[in-house]
Amino acid sequence: MSLNHPRQFLGRFALASAACCLCAFLCIPLSAQTDKEKPAPDKASAEKSAEKPSLPPLPPDAHVEQTMQLNGKTLRYTVTVGTIPVYDKEGKEAGQVVYTAYTVPGANRPVTFAFNGGPGASSVYLNFGAIGPKHLSAGNEGDSPSDPPTLTDNPGTWLDFTDLVFIDPIGTGFSRSLVPEAETKKLFYSTVPDIEYLSRVVYEWLLKNGRMESKKYLVGESYGGFRGPRITHYLQSQLGVAMNGVVLVSPYLNPTIEDNGDVSPLPWLMTLPSITAAHLEREHKLTPEAMQEVISYTLGEYATDILKGRSDPEATARMVKKVTEMTGLDPEFVKRSGGRLETQAYLREVFREQGKIGSIYDSNVTAFDPFPFAPEQRSNDPLLETLIAPTTTAMVNFVTQTVGWKVDARYNALSYEVNRLWDRDEALRRGSVDDLRQAVAADPKMRVIIAHGWNDLSCPFMGSILTVNEMPQMGSDPTRVQVKEYPGGHMFYTRESSRLELRKDVMEMVNKH
Repeated sequence: MSLNHPRQFLGRFALASAACCLCAFLCIPLSAQTDKEKPAPDKASAEKSAEKPSLPPLPPDAHVEQTMQLNGKTLRYTVTVGTIPVYDKEGKEAGQVVYTAYTVPGANRPVTFAFNGGPGASSVYLNFGAIGPKHLSAGNEGDSPSDPPTLTDNPGTWLDFTDLVFIDPIGTGFSRSLVPEAETKKLFYSTVPDIEYLSRVVYEWLLKNGRMESKKYLVGESYGGFRGPRITHYLQSQLGVAMNGVVLVSPYLNPTIEDNGDVSPLPWLMTLPSITAAHLEREHKLTPEAMQEVISYTLGEYATDILKGRSDPEATARMVKKVTEMTGLDPEFVKRSGGRLETQAYLREVFREQGKIGSIYDSNVTAFDPFPFAPEQRSNDPLLETLIAPTTTAMVNFVTQTVGWKVDARYNALSYEVNRLWDRDEALRRGSVDDLRQAVAADPKMRVIIAHGWNDLSCPFMGSILTVNEMPQMGSDPTRVQVKEYPGGHMFYTRESSRLELRKDVMEMVNKH
């Protein structure tokens, strides 16, 4: 989930539509005194009232030994839930970042740092969904938010070839700010400060655990994929910490590529392949070979026919006919759209006869539309509606009961408040491609995997293909930066076969060092 998207409020992996933004209000009872009876506050009391209410201290780091079965062998590991303080420029503690680390005994083990997106998402989704040693089945078609949140051994974990550190940015998970809201926004809820303090957290963890000489990797999902190249470049150029490899999962990488759909074909080139992939999956015809044909058509005839516009009426008719065949949509719907398929219109159209609506994160994950006759979508995203409850319950139980980190605080798997307060600044709009290019250029040994699910309409895979195609190769190895695609959507790893393929691809990257 990412942010500032015209089709989905700040959210690719993280948040819901703007119309469904969750708002919370703190109701403070009025005093019985009248204004005339109240004494005028002095400067000291005014400053005190602006301070953030004192919070109970977080517990000391907690550890537990665990085992799992992986490929017929027993893997022993330690789970640590701990805290790293964050300081302001005056050296005063301004926030506390909570992390969950999985480490395996042994010398010279690599370590991977994981971030999710939003902004406002904790790292639980990569942890229990994708690469941690425990897996929670959630986020697939037919899943219910009231299903028991059962954790099982994850055959797709990366833990046998790299230690794992899952970091929750301030305002997510149990991580928290210790300063008032205005200062919190300034220090934590803006593009550049976010990158700087999270990079420092990575540095501090390495220092705290004596791991500065370990091989280092970073994985970021959605807006975490936006963070990934920027954190990598900042660590490399400012803090003196070099990443050996980066994995960007469904990244919000290049925001401006979707601009100007009235005259540019790029926004439509990005959505058509993912919509076609979802149709092929429903027809049980989704294969890499079939998708290569889709990509070739999209980059060729489809792009040129869009550019011809009204100068060639036959081009539009030809395009509408082909798009109808590829997507299985109603011919009249495709004709009215001119073969240019807008995401939200598609998500309401594709399952309209069933009274359902598709998810922007995977249009084959559906829910009944509670407002089917409204002119636009009024409900939250179907996938998100089923995801937050089980992930929250599973993580709280794991941290407090299994690991024994006894905390008296709310866990934010997905914080709408962080999303609401986030500064959508120009640095965000510029994306992360510049930092990706610079980090790769500076380190000829660093490798990058950009991983996508074919069905994802929030961060479509074609955006990364187009972006990487325009990057200089920078060396003799054309696979040093590569795009990998898998069946599924934004969270393609909820499907075990795709999760296992991702594991295989990342293990191959790590073993090349």
